[in-house]
Amino acid sequence: MLLRRSHLLAAGLAAMLLSTTALAADTAAPPLIERAKLFGNPDKAGAQISPDGQWLSWLAPRDGVLNVWVAPARDPSQARPLTNERTRPIRSAFWSPDAAMVLYVNDTGGDENFKLYGVNAATGAARTFTDFPKTRVQLVGTSHHIKDRLLIGLNNRDARWHDVYSLDLGTGKLTEVMRNDGYAGFLADDNLVLRLAAKARDDGGYDYFKMTDGKVAATPTVSFGLDDSLTTAPAGFTNDGKTLYWLDSRGRDTAALMAQDVATGKMTVIGENPKADIGGTLTDPVTGKVEAYAVNYLTNDYVAVGDAVKADLAFLKSQNKGEFYVTDQTADGTKWLVAFDPVTAPSSTWVYDRAQRTLTELFVTRPQLVGAPLVPMWPEEIKARDGLTLVSYLTLPKTADANADGKADRPVPMVLFVHGGPWARDDYGYHPYHQWLANRGYAVLSVNFRGSTGFGKGFTSAGDLQWGRKMHDDLLDAVDWAVTEGVTTRDKVAIMGGSYGGYATLAGMAFTPDRFACGVDIVGPSNLFTLLQTIPPYWEAGKQQFYKRMGDPNTEAGRALLKERSPLFAADKIKRPLLIGQGANDPRVNVRESQQIVDAMAAKNIPVTYIVFPDEGHGFARPENNIAFAAVAENFLQPCLGGRAEPIGDTLAKSTAQTEHGADGVPGLAQAVAASAAK
Repeated sequence: MLLRRSHLLAAGLAAMLLSTTALAADTAAPPLIERAKLFGNPDKAGAQISPDGQWLSWLAPRDGVLNVWVAPARDPSQARPLTNERTRPIRSAFWSPDAAMVLYVNDTGGDENFKLYGVNAATGAARTFTDFPKTRVQLVGTSHHIKDRLLIGLNNRDARWHDVYSLDLGTGKLTEVMRNDGYAGFLADDNLVLRLAAKARDDGGYDYFKMTDGKVAATPTVSFGLDDSLTTAPAGFTNDGKTLYWLDSRGRDTAALMAQDVATGKMTVIGENPKADIGGTLTDPVTGKVEAYAVNYLTNDYVAVGDAVKADLAFLKSQNKGEFYVTDQTADGTKWLVAFDPVTAPSSTWVYDRAQRTLTELFVTRPQLVGAPLVPMWPEEIKARDGLTLVSYLTLPKTADANADGKADRPVPMVLFVHGGPWARDDYGYHPYHQWLANRGYAVLSVNFRGSTGFGKGFTSAGDLQWGRKMHDDLLDAVDWAVTEGVTTRDKVAIMGGSYGGYATLAGMAFTPDRFACGVDIVGPSNLFTLLQTIPPYWEAGKQQFYKRMGDPNTEAGRALLKERSPLFAADKIKRPLLIGQGANDPRVNVRESQQIVDAMAAKNIPVTYIVFPDEGHGFARPENNIAFAAVAENFLQPCLGGRAEPIGDTLAKSTAQTEHGADGVPGLAQAVAASAAK
């Protein structure tokens, strides 16, 4: 039986008082880390080095908005802003092959209709290369020796398919290379010649066709079905075009790195791992040959291929600065940019001179977190009820792990934080949500449930047609593990996540209403029918895979399954507090997904708090909005779990947050809404 709202508020205030008293008495509790230090702009991020090694670039705030900055490599202190975005942060940028300009993409309000821009590093002259409405640009190919052109894809002719164009970076002229009427993508060689075309199959797999003189062969040379569709793909040609690398799971479970002799078709295994798919590669920019590859099971590790970079990788590992990632390099391969992630301190980026074997610090990403009470992350292998191993990551608050050994000294409330995708994975490393929630007094557990990628095609395929069922069972099994290990108690677990993680939150609240004390859903789908109806048109090639892995709306059995697995149709079962955040312009999970379930709950007088950001899409890119939602979320979690929270304060007024429903469901929210409206 539901309590009346006044009783809920009274209970929440009592819980706040109790939790504050308990934490005040606990002298081990660290100081609160300000939300802005975790979710505000980084000081610097996304470093790149120009191909000629003369310039460095990175993203940094300009008047509060992330923009591209450049500096001479010989003197990074002479950095200056190169771009002048005023509202939407730039989140990625890269150098043109001739090192003359920085290229970047950006959208409007989160609509994911990305345009390509370029700014000359020396003069600051800016131009828009793809100024087309409702068009999403894709990068198709770059070259190490062709400096003045790129291959890009544009879907301005047909929103479903990207035609390939050659872009002259000097003049901005676009020349059509390939008109696309049904291909999922193309692969070019270092001469910017299209060599492979991929086409989606009705069974959810792909066919790959050779291309000659711009023509696609009549029959495919490589074909595979659904099981291999997320673990097999070409990984690029060597610069002479004679070898084609593949990440390939055909005839095996985990994806191996394979080298194919283009002339003979012979395949050679370069690297493999029985527990994890081979991830990214490190290549010689002069030859395009793979010199190392990454394996990410519990943590990420580089494995050298031959001796070319073996000593470099050993040197970087010996620095003991945390996990490292080679993020960029010069065109001659003599200098690398390397990011180190120590987890318990902010990450840093360094310039590595391979000849001198020296590291020079470029910047610390978030210097405001230096000395902050950040805590370790612990990889765990958790067994699901049917024996599958779930690679998971646990973060414990200092109050529950005084000696930092990864074993809970006592149970504390826990947040199960679920990743999106679902065809993605959680990784080891600094995680702002883990650090924020742990600092507020909660254990945090993230689980690579079945359907996640990176652990072989069998693990991914085990999630087929299991949304809200075995995928959800894995999450419940992980919670049971945490209870058994003394991490938490069964009555003090919240579920939270974005995208698929938001769906998992809604599924947890609706399908297992007694398992979670409360839930926080960020851009999660509630109705799998409408989710599939409103996916972006440029995802046309992936439709059959969605249907095979989720449920086919074109069959009676598929429709029945989709309805059964949609939390919307079980909204009346929800009985614990729920907070929902949504971007109004989300092209992946339409705003209707959140509005539907809020309306259904409101019709049954089930309390729910709903916040919409009119200038956001699939997640929140603007730091003001991130901070505002975090402020509401931690004050929502406090009466539910008994942790700590900073007051909401003026965070809503500084953001675009619109509280559409249930402001009285979060302590302090109604007052913050009123104060925001008064400004």
